[in-house]
Amino acid sequence: GRGIAPEEQARIFEPYFSRRKGGTGLGLATTRRIVQSHGGSLSVTSEPGRGSSFVMLLPDAPPGGPQPAEASP
Repeated sequence: GRGIAPEEQARIFEPYFSRRKGGTGLGLATTRRIVQSHGGSLSVTSEPGRGSSFVMLLPDAPPGGPQPAEASP
């Protein structure tokens, strides 16, 4: 992409904010909400004219956390 202006970077995770024609502005807002609900974070680094990088961090599963399902006999 072409990068995101600094004044827009603060808003890109807000619901209904979009720079795209016909965009709903729900994709990044929804993604960040889901990631945060799992104890993670979603951030952006961007430079106009150079592009953007998004970083999603999710925590490790706690010890004794979800186990693989056992096969039924």
